[in-house]
This record gives sequence, C-alpha cells and structure tokens, in this order.
Amino acid sequence: MATRPYDPRPRRPWREAALVSAGFVALLWLIELLDTGLNNRLDREGIRPGSPDGLSGVLFAPLLHVGFDHLAANTVPLLVLGFLILLSGVGQWLAVTATVWIIGGLGTWLLGGAGTVHLGASLLVFGWLAFLLVRGIFTRRPGQIALGVLLFLVYGSLLWGVLPGQPGVSWQGHLFGALGGLLAAWWLRPSRLGRIGVGQSPYRG
Repeated sequence: MATRPYDPRPRRPWREAALVSAGFVALLWLIELLDTGLNNRLDREGIRPGSPDGLSGVLFAPLLHVGFDHLAANTVPLLVLGFLILLSGVGQWLAVTATVWIIGGLGTWLLGGAGTVHLGASLLVFGWLAFLLVRGIFTRRPGQIALGVLLFLVYGSLLWGVLPGQPGVSWQGHLFGALGGLLAAWWLRPSRLGRIGVGQSPYRG
C-alpha cells in the first residue's frame, strides 16, 4: 500500500479542464502548421471510404483539416465542448472521445462516398455535443439537464449537419460522430457502471 503527502489545496477541475482542452486544440493547430509546410500532404491520410488503405484514416482524420479556415471553424466548439466534458474528469473525456473517434471514423469509412477523403475534428464536435445534450437524461442530474438545454439553444442548429446536401461537407462524419456521442452517454451511464462493478462513476461534477 502506497502513501502520499496530503495536499490541502482545493481541487480546481476547471483549471485542469482548461489546460487539457486548450492543449488539444493547440496540437491541432501545430499539426495544421506542419501540414501547410508539407504542402498539405498529410491531408491524404484522412478517411478514404471503402479503401483498405483508407481505413488507417480513422486514426488520423480528426487531427487533420482542409486549411486554417476549416480548423478555425472548429476551434471554438472544440474548446467549449471539450472543456465542459473535462469538468467531469480527464477519464470521462478520454472515454467519450475514444468512442466518438472510433464510431465516427468507422461509420464514415463504411458509408462515405467512393473516391472521397474525409477529415476534420467536426466529427468530435458533433460527438461531444450529442453526449452533452443527452448526458443529463442518463444521470438525472438537474444541472446536466439544464446544460443540455442551454447547449441545444446555442448549438442546436449544428445538428442539421448530420443530413446530406451540402457539397464538400462530410455529413457521414457528423452523423456517426453524433451517434458515437449518444452511445458514449448510454455506455457510461452511472447505473450501468454500478452493475458491472466500476467503483467510480465518470459522471463527476
């Protein structure tokens, strides 16, 4: 059994949340700077639906963008939504992000248009938003329900992006990212974690 000194300082989850959220977005900007210096060669590593070689894009697509305008459009939602999830702990953020990343990427690879390349962190934006919208339904916490309502009022119009119709926009990434967020909210619900013996629910705060 290990021990460690008692730290009397109050825990500040908002500080950790802000640092991780800003750090992740800063990483995306650094990658885009690198991609620009490489004449956008990294963009080839996005998801290429139906192609065995393009399946590796599931791992890289959310880190890549079609120029700085594309990344700038995602930056504020990534900062806000990532911060809100991180307030409940880095563990929850990692679990939600991994679920959205995998479900969104595989769904895009399966149903994306042939001969296209899909990339961008909007897959995460839609997944995180969907998670936060419905999380309160599973936790039954008034504060999280109220947050979901507020986010719907602010970002609800984004949800139209899950529908096809806008050229050059990966509605498949948006749709399956959102489905990944819904799955994460259901999978990580406190009642399920209690049944399988997980001692600490990720729904903190």
